[in-house]
Amino acid sequence: MYLDGFFLRRPISVCDWDSRGLTIIYKVVGKGTAAMRAMQPGQELDVLSGLGNGFDVTKCGQRTVVIGGGAGVPPMYGLAKRLLAAGKAPSAVLGFNTESEIFYEDQFRKLGIETVVTTVDGSYGQKGFVTDALPETYDYFCACGPLPMLKAVYNASSTSGLLSFEERMGCGFGACMGCSCKTKYGSKRICKDGPVLEKGEIIW
Repeated sequence: MYLDGFFLRRPISVCDWDSRGLTIIYKVVGKGTAAMRAMQPGQELDVLSGLGNGFDVTKCGQRTVVIGGGAGVPPMYGLAKRLLAAGKAPSAVLGFNTESEIFYEDQFRKLGIETVVTTVDGSYGQKGFVTDALPETYDYFCACGPLPMLKAVYNASSTSGLLSFEERMGCGFGACMGCSCKTKYGSKRICKDGPVLEKGEIIW
């Protein structure tokens, strides 16, 4: 997303979409997202969409658990809806630091799927991390969140899965190579070859 007065675009994940438009949810953490918060209804945006890859529903199991941490929660909502539309029975684990940071819990529950919320400080839901709340039985996982959470899910998971990585990006379409990471199959660009990578190809 291009913002007037800023040199680089802002990479924002999509929460949900339909024929009428997109829903994006973001956290104000700097000048760019602060400028986004100041936008008014009806204001036009310069957006490059459809960059990189996404979660492949056809790879997901019948009982996939979707795992979101903080700002990684929104894309899990859209994924959960698509899993349901594909006839699967997903569950969700949403992780936050504290109760005041929780959002979108009600929307997940309205989908009719099992939803567990964790907080690090125990102020709401289950105390601990998302890895402390993984279902007893699941056949696949999809995760999005900060790098330490993804690594913890990688180590704690008992199945194959997909992980969506957060990374600072320069161009957004693979030209600058600024968001490259090493995998078992060579270097991949998070913006173009990702952000979703398979568990089996990741090198920590």
